[in-house]
Amino acid sequence: MSIERFDTVILGAGAAGMMCAIHAASRGGRVLVVDHAKAPGEKIRISGGGRCNFTNTGTSARNFLSNNPHFAKSALGRYTQHDFVALVEKHGIAYHEKTLGQLFCDHSAKDIIAMLLGEMAGVACQLRLNTTLDSIERVDDGLAVTLGGEGAGKVLCRHFVVASGGKSIPKMGASSIGYQIAGQFGLAVTETRPALVPLTFGEEALAGFREIAGVAADARVSCGKASFDEAVLFTHRGLSGPAILQISSYWREKEPIKIAFLPAQDVFAALRTSRQDNGRRNIANTLGDLLPKRLAAYLSDVHGWAGPIADASDKKLAAIASTVQGWDIVPIGSEGYRTAEVTLGGVDTSGLNSRTMEAKTVDGLYFIGEVIDVTGWLGGYNFQWAWSSGWAAGTAIAEHDS
Repeated sequence: MSIERFDTVILGAGAAGMMCAIHAASRGGRVLVVDHAKAPGEKIRISGGGRCNFTNTGTSARNFLSNNPHFAKSALGRYTQHDFVALVEKHGIAYHEKTLGQLFCDHSAKDIIAMLLGEMAGVACQLRLNTTLDSIERVDDGLAVTLGGEGAGKVLCRHFVVASGGKSIPKMGASSIGYQIAGQFGLAVTETRPALVPLTFGEEALAGFREIAGVAADARVSCGKASFDEAVLFTHRGLSGPAILQISSYWREKEPIKIAFLPAQDVFAALRTSRQDNGRRNIANTLGDLLPKRLAAYLSDVHGWAGPIADASDKKLAAIASTVQGWDIVPIGSEGYRTAEVTLGGVDTSGLNSRTMEAKTVDGLYFIGEVIDVTGWLGGYNFQWAWSSGWAAGTAIAEHDS
């Protein structure tokens, strides 16, 4: 079997991999991108309800979790959200801003995929789908790669980039291959966990949650020192919604989370006013003026808040307000990688160069995107890490070869 030669082989035709390919080939380098999927950018396609929350206007290193919180600064600082927005605008893709700096395509996430593929075609990148990595090893001339599937063959390259993502959403083909490659070459991998994922609860709590499934309310959700002000959604399986997904990255088994409904409001003062104005109403109905009515009824039932509000003392109203704005509840788990948007943890950044994403001990081996121990908040941050880390590796490769 003949051996093909490329300057760079990239494993993964997702956001980070395609971004890396564009820049690695920008100075004439021969670049091959391989992916086991039948189409490129599958996670891009399904993201943001099909409209791709492609970045966040407020992106900074503080929006990411990592054992080394400083690692992401270099890439994020050199290829920013504004740089990616400029690329989107160059291609005439219409977009809009939702809450908290989140940018979405007006039309379809497929516009972002088409943009990346167009950029790749412009620098003559090769893309092979339905193609697997069978083996990789160091040789004198660089790295020898054996591919399987439709693109089967042997390839020799100077640079090999792991852009394989994490374990999240296995039905789309997610796997631990990136961590396996890291281990093969002696790089450490931190603990991995599902992140940005709904939380699950025991049967006692679930019995009530099912009664109010579909109810959403704004809240401040906290775990330890982390807190997020966004919506909480009750489901048949537990709790979801942006605030819950955010806090899931910080939560650990057996720890409680604190849910504060109406975090910006003086609930005690509102209850006292209601008692004065309409004391014959019961507490649940009174709370229903402040919260979704089904949620107010559920909380009143769980905590035994019965009777007319006129009969409630200031002490009782203060206790009700305190619970509404500080409800402690203990999840028993999460929905796991099946529904997790990303994987927390990954290839230990201590083994990587933060400027180039290259392994410190293996010349020509790079890791980018979700496979690294850099995990963003909900809201476009993980895509920006893909763009930034892909750009950093691709640019470094192009500079090395030019």
